[in-house]
Amino acid sequence: MTRLVIQDTEPHTAQSTCDDDDLYIQQAVVFIEDAIKYRSINHRVDTSSLCLYQWYYSRICQWGLGLTIAVVLLLAFVERPSSLSVSSDPRHRSPPWEPPCGLTEGFEMVCLIIFSFDLAVKSYLIGWEEFRKSKWLIGYTVVLSVSVIDWLLSVSMVCDEKLRVRRLLRPFFLLQNSSLMKKTLKCIKRTLPEIASVILLLALHLCLFTMIGMLLFAKTEDPKKNKEWETHFRDLPQSLTSLLVLLTTANNPDVMIPAYSLNRGYSIFFVTFSVIGTYCLMNLLTAIIYNQFRGYLLMSVQTSINRRRLGIRAAFQVLSCQGAQQSTEERVCVHSVLEVMSRVQMKSYYKAAITTEAQQYEEAGYMDREQFRKIFDELDRDQIKEHPPLPQYNSPVLQRLQLIFSHYSLNIIGNAVALANVISICTVLVLNSEVTTAERNNFLLEIINLCFILYYLFEMSVKIFAYGWRGYLSYRNNIFDGCLTILLLSLQITIFVTFRIPRAKDSPLHDVMSLWEMVRLVNMLIVFRFLRIIPDIKLMALVASTVLDLVKNLRAFAGILVVVYYVFAVFGIWLFEGAIKPPPQMSVISKTSMENTTSNFSMDCGTYEQLEYWSNNFDDFAASIILLYNIMIVNNWQAFMDAYSRYTTDWSKVYFVCWWLTSSVMWVNLFVALILENFTYKWDRSHSCSVTDVERIRYETSVQLIFKEHIQEPTEEDLICQLHRHPHLHLH
Repeated sequence: MTRLVIQDTEPHTAQSTCDDDDLYIQQAVVFIEDAIKYRSINHRVDTSSLCLYQWYYSRICQWGLGLTIAVVLLLAFVERPSSLSVSSDPRHRSPPWEPPCGLTEGFEMVCLIIFSFDLAVKSYLIGWEEFRKSKWLIGYTVVLSVSVIDWLLSVSMVCDEKLRVRRLLRPFFLLQNSSLMKKTLKCIKRTLPEIASVILLLALHLCLFTMIGMLLFAKTEDPKKNKEWETHFRDLPQSLTSLLVLLTTANNPDVMIPAYSLNRGYSIFFVTFSVIGTYCLMNLLTAIIYNQFRGYLLMSVQTSINRRRLGIRAAFQVLSCQGAQQSTEERVCVHSVLEVMSRVQMKSYYKAAITTEAQQYEEAGYMDREQFRKIFDELDRDQIKEHPPLPQYNSPVLQRLQLIFSHYSLNIIGNAVALANVISICTVLVLNSEVTTAERNNFLLEIINLCFILYYLFEMSVKIFAYGWRGYLSYRNNIFDGCLTILLLSLQITIFVTFRIPRAKDSPLHDVMSLWEMVRLVNMLIVFRFLRIIPDIKLMALVASTVLDLVKNLRAFAGILVVVYYVFAVFGIWLFEGAIKPPPQMSVISKTSMENTTSNFSMDCGTYEQLEYWSNNFDDFAASIILLYNIMIVNNWQAFMDAYSRYTTDWSKVYFVCWWLTSSVMWVNLFVALILENFTYKWDRSHSCSVTDVERIRYETSVQLIFKEHIQEPTEEDLICQLHRHPHLHLH
């Protein structure tokens, strides 16, 4: 039999049996909470350390740490160069508000102090031996040290330094605070060799066709036949750039039009390049990224599941020590298990389910290891949402009305009415599309909307009658419906009182909002209310729930994207801040005339200047984020690359190509693949369910559950072996 002994750094003193039992209970509580959150159990387990550990992972402490990370990241929008201006267009951008020296630095120092305290607590809880093995904590120490040194230099230079190294290090605080984000980053790192092989093949394909293109479109004696050479194949860098952009289809068919106009046979070159590069190699790269990353992600999820099983096994082990003096079998007292569950911080639904399972063994008084493990299988099951019972009416008439108004057909009628409302609004808008807002007669639209709103109020009232208040509010679509109905009715009454009663003409609201603005707000809410049909269409409900689950459970992937955006934006400001300046006294070019300038400035068609992309720049952090997003979409991204190569140097193209590879090629494709994996999982789970079941069952989709079928459960020997290696526990 295994026996648990706590390893203390201080000399061990004799404790009463009661104190020992209470310590075992506290240890079991923490181990189970670790299992629920997939945390490592390799931390100190003495009484004071456990109290500190629970406080550190409490909701208020973690929210405070998350808020600190958000503040330190958002400082980039306020620091110099400040993003606090209405427009980012340098032609008519007002000077942004620049914070005085010491303001943002003060907030930053407070954040650094909190991070230092966070590092100290983490280091103490895991111990020195574990700290030396943790690359993330060592990196945390280095980043904090560099940030503090850079902060001191900034203050000593009265905030006049051009380069703030610590801005580049801030995303590290976001990374180190998320275990799933760390796993994701590790998976990406391991996937890079496979990605590099395909990118090398892409580079070979690009270079080969570049050479062929330069041979096909060489300069000739006839100037009329040199347009392709002049615009796309003048030299090696320009040729590589033109075909690289064609790989993203951003300059198709512009890149081949000069040659195609002379000889249609030249189209074979461009079509062959696109078919091989865009449709074969790029999609192959997507498949390899997804396949390799999914394999490594599965390994990371396996680690998380092992942590959960180990936490539950450790909880059983410490609880079994309570009765070790009276029994030679490994078992735990049911009363102790129930006491542990009463202290554990977890979702109430799962706590109630596990407690109910444990109470089944109260007659026996004890549970063995397998029984203890099985009660925690409830954590992997779906949450069933039970609606309150319908109210009971004595009158047969009321009972008949309740049966009618609680029928599913009422929802179908409501959806049809909502669709008719949207169609009527659309019809009126089409008829008035050429009429100014001041000339529109909104009386008819008001009457139509009022009729529909009265029906919505009737529908809400009869549903409350049929289901009761608690039953009505137990449906999420009813809450959505009811709130919008009340808001629409309030706005309609306000419109009537403000604009239809003569003595209300002097109302303060009359000067704040015009009649059209209030009617427009009503119409937008009605259109928004049409989303009520989503829960009633199975496939649409699955798509909507998939999107919500992505927001809730795949935040780690979005977090990595935020980190990449942040780093590239900081680099962009360092490299290109103020690089592009509009010509002096340049007027805004009209849409009808591209030659309306007050200077001799000339522009080629399709360039950064001709397209008036002046607001897309690296002059501040917010503008940099938007510019990087526009490049990630790859629509017209060659205009940005061309402009910065002309205003700075051709080497600037390396920056833009790296961003395209990182964001558009790798991350966007990976995110799309994970969306497909998430949707496929939910579709398979609910393929045989009705619409009512989809509403009733809350699928707690997480990365762990997506890969559940492919996960191998750890053996008892593996768990015992890991418990023996615990740095603060000894098992004999």
